[in-house]
Amino acid sequence: MSGQPMVPAPRSQASYGPCVLLKHGEIFLKGRNRHRFTERLHDNLRVALRGIGGSTWIKTAQNVTVLGGQVPRDALVERARRVVGFNSVEPAVRVPSTLDDVTRAGVEALRDLAALGPVRSFAVRARRRDKQFPLKSSEVAAYVGARVKEALPHLPVELKRPEVLLSIEIDRKETYLSWTRLPGLTGLPVGSSGRALVLLSGGYDSPVAGLRAMRRGLACDFVHFSGAPYTNPSSVYKAYALARELNRHQPPGRLHVIALGKAQKQLAVAGAGRLQVVAQRRLMIRTASALAARTGAEALVTGDSLGQVASQTLANMAAVDEAATLPVLRPLLGWDKQEIIDEARAIGTADISVLPDEDCCQLLAPPRVTTRAGLPQLRAVEKRIDLDEVVEVLLDHVQVMLPGADEEPAAHAAGACRPAEVSS
Repeated sequence: MSGQPMVPAPRSQASYGPCVLLKHGEIFLKGRNRHRFTERLHDNLRVALRGIGGSTWIKTAQNVTVLGGQVPRDALVERARRVVGFNSVEPAVRVPSTLDDVTRAGVEALRDLAALGPVRSFAVRARRRDKQFPLKSSEVAAYVGARVKEALPHLPVELKRPEVLLSIEIDRKETYLSWTRLPGLTGLPVGSSGRALVLLSGGYDSPVAGLRAMRRGLACDFVHFSGAPYTNPSSVYKAYALARELNRHQPPGRLHVIALGKAQKQLAVAGAGRLQVVAQRRLMIRTASALAARTGAEALVTGDSLGQVASQTLANMAAVDEAATLPVLRPLLGWDKQEIIDEARAIGTADISVLPDEDCCQLLAPPRVTTRAGLPQLRAVEKRIDLDEVVEVLLDHVQVMLPGADEEPAAHAAGACRPAEVSS
């Protein structure tokens, strides 16, 4: 890297400020509707910033959101990484778009990093969004790199695979410099695809499926079926904790808890036998469909993985779906168990899912579950009980919670998460 030596200008403290660069995900493909997705993304970001303890601001550049405020940058980074729709989250500094300010900020950033520990190599990349800037992108990178090398002569340059990549993005009035790239959750902004109801158990699968649904733009409420009054409330505690964790990534959705134990016993008395598990899954789907009609959800989401257990064979899934009145989405259909567990660990739900509980699915389950439930046999069992009345009783006694309400303002309630009508 080369360039003529420069005389450092006096540093102006007011010219510098920490910020966070948030690189947009696939919404940049949305063409004429992109602004609607961006608005939804920013609405979700504002929700994530509530209660952070200071004022914040949000600016929009080309396929980039800039976040700052009177709070520590690390706190902004932590909140921004919760928001679905950003490809990366980059701690940064913003300076006026002059060569002197950009160069000085670049040198100081590398000096500060070198002071924290050995830096094996560095490189500079520049992107000139403002084409009126007097130097080309490559010239800015070379110039700033040369100044860094003059200030830190023992710092090696490595253009292909540097340990530290100093990124410079030049806009018309402000330039942003970043040196750390943290992965975001990617996907579409929560709420841009509609609203769904997630059947949330206490295991690994359903919370992973819930977050996957959110990453496809679905705002999610949750329903948990417990085995009460024949099981203890441990599964409800787990469902609440899981919903609270998932609500960190969206304007919080409600958790509906339904005691299924008596209805499960009715199915058993009606002679379900080896059909018991599939029959109660059909009852869950039927009840969830009725609940979705009340809450405005347009789809159900389950954690089913094809063939993972006997009740999740293709034939049994088809039998369960027949009881639904709206689409049943299965984001994990092709995942194996280890992939699901690894994802649960990555998103922070695994430590909750592994806690012991009394799962309603095991209540009254037969020693062997049929892998190919027939609809005529299932309907014959269901005719022996009044399903419509059973569903009404279940919904009349539903318990509604708002996980995370103890941590976030009450304004997160129902209306705060209504999905926008957005098409791609």
